[in-house]
Amino acid sequence: MLDQRWVFHKDTEPQKGGKGVVRRILAYSEDLMCVENTFETGAVGALHHHPHTQITYVVSGEFEFEIDGEKKIVKAGDSMLKTNEVVHGCTCLKAGILLDIFTPMRKDFVS
Repeated sequence: MLDQRWVFHKDTEPQKGGKGVVRRILAYSEDLMCVENTFETGAVGALHHHPHTQITYVVSGEFEFEIDGEKKIVKAGDSMLKTNEVVHGCTCLKAGILLDIFTPMRKDFVS
């Protein structure tokens, strides 16, 4: 799906992103990637880091995020910037959806 101009949600493959998390790879190029993550209440995005800059937009739900040791509660409409290699993770407090934008693309998500 690299460089695919139109990506319809119904055509994306759900992938296990962790217990209680479903990941869908949406549109992407070598330089940019859009990923939807659907979380069940209580699901955890374990603390991790990667060599990509990431913006997360909260589509729905409520999450406690930790970024570089700082914790905050975020809700629909909120967004976060995570620069490359910064440690981050979250716990889903109310079921919801996160939209992640990565630069460059996450090759580990498609290989």
